[in-house]
Amino acid sequence: MDLLSRLLSLIPVTGRLELRCLFGAPWKIDQAVSGVREIPYHVLLSGHAVLEDVNGPSEQLTAGDIILFPAGNAHLIHDGSGATAGPESSSPKASLTVIENDGAGEKADFLCGRFLLGAVPDRLLRDHLPGRLVVHSALPERGGDIDDPAQSMARTRLRRLIELMHEEANDPGAGSEMFVNHLSAALFALTLRFATEGAQPPHGLLALSRKPRLQPAITAMFETPAEPWTLDQLSTLCHMSRATFIRQFQEAIGRSAADVLTEVRMTIAGRMLLHADTPVAEVGESVGYQSVAAFQRVFKRHVGVSPARWRSSGGNLQA
Repeated sequence: MDLLSRLLSLIPVTGRLELRCLFGAPWKIDQAVSGVREIPYHVLLSGHAVLEDVNGPSEQLTAGDIILFPAGNAHLIHDGSGATAGPESSSPKASLTVIENDGAGEKADFLCGRFLLGAVPDRLLRDHLPGRLVVHSALPERGGDIDDPAQSMARTRLRRLIELMHEEANDPGAGSEMFVNHLSAALFALTLRFATEGAQPPHGLLALSRKPRLQPAITAMFETPAEPWTLDQLSTLCHMSRATFIRQFQEAIGRSAADVLTEVRMTIAGRMLLHADTPVAEVGESVGYQSVAAFQRVFKRHVGVSPARWRSSGGNLQA
């Protein structure tokens, strides 16, 4: 199983498409901090826009761009004119709310929604993604960078998915709400795949997918977390010296292999606590902790609450 599939099997993600914004300049989308386990997203179907948030400098957006905020930060998207945005009106359309204004300038068309993370410890996903992720699904302009075949195919798939979401949002039929939400969840996975395979180096854990020599260690962490893995053992699996393994892992992800192993273990443990009646001590043993006290201590440090409290809350308590 590839790394992205492993992540999504541990941390289920569903999608919800909520808004279609049809604006004429001047306009703005001013979104507050998102709730726990929510990743807001926007898809610019047509027009141009400017993105501003705390994760970096302002960025120009064009049709086909997909914007995710894995950290859930507040953000502002606007037409870039500097003029004050006028009043908006909203109207329901099937499962969507359509928001429009009376701006006479350049038109912009957005689909906006949220990706919802399942009730499991989500640091393994959130902490290894950038606070802001912008993916360009439109073809490169003539004279610009040329896609390799894999990137071109991924770009085509993204565009098809966006077109299908657009069609269902614009002309809903029976079952559209569930259909569009399933497409929205697929958008999350396909967007991360595109970012991983793109020309720009991916951020965080997904960067390891570009390091085939490190894959045996990642496979071992996910498939046999109960093993008392040491750096010497993991480096041997990768046919590297200990020093080379440590350096390559740190360079790829900016984190140690021991940190990632702990995050994998706590994510697996968090799922087990919610989906089985296995005693806490046995859950700890299944992810490599012979001492229940040690497991409880690491789990609380990682997740923010004790294993027992996590279980009793249904996974709805996180620091």
